[in-house]
Amino acid sequence: MTVKLYCFGESGNAYKATLTLELSGLEWEPVFVDFFNGESRSPAFRELNPMGEVPVMIDGDVTLSQSGVIQDYVSSKSGKLGGRSANERREILRWQFWDNHKMSSVAGNTRFLMNFLPEDKRPAEVIDFNQARLKSAYKVLEGELAERNWLVGDAITLADISCCGYLYYPEPFGFDRAEWPAIDAWLTRISETPGWKHPYDLMPGSPADRA
Repeated sequence: MTVKLYCFGESGNAYKATLTLELSGLEWEPVFVDFFNGESRSPAFRELNPMGEVPVMIDGDVTLSQSGVIQDYVSSKSGKLGGRSANERREILRWQFWDNHKMSSVAGNTRFLMNFLPEDKRPAEVIDFNQARLKSAYKVLEGELAERNWLVGDAITLADISCCGYLYYPEPFGFDRAEWPAIDAWLTRISETPGWKHPYDLMPGSPADRA
């Protein structure tokens, strides 16, 4: 049975789920959610996910939301990307929780404010504050990746897929790969993984579609 993943290309959290599916080898297909025209806030979508967010995964009678939960489900079903021991699994969770709180949530918010709001409605002080928080997160990630190729163990895991979720997007939000050599090398390693695709190639929907 084909897994369905409700998503749109601009969503870094959806990218975490879709990239996990793509690298897991499971059969799946994207279902486009027209976020910018309000579909995720519609009554029909809220019946699917009362939180009004993507990603949402449907696999038979299983419906899940939140990228980390979907990643865990896909890893458990495929037997891939989840680490090789209980200790590695806990480390993966540690990085996923850190990313969701310290990096992805701030990056997603900042990217939205800087690129998807009208220019006269972009709050400069909020953007500056968020970018300072992001710089602290990048320092943590850079320090870890200066010592190892992957965040957990000796191969790509859900931890890497979670933490890279927003870092391939071209829109500015306060991240320049050239400033972070260890992160840059890590992103290259991820992109060289068989099956990797850029978010705008993996999911339907991009700023160019709305231009």
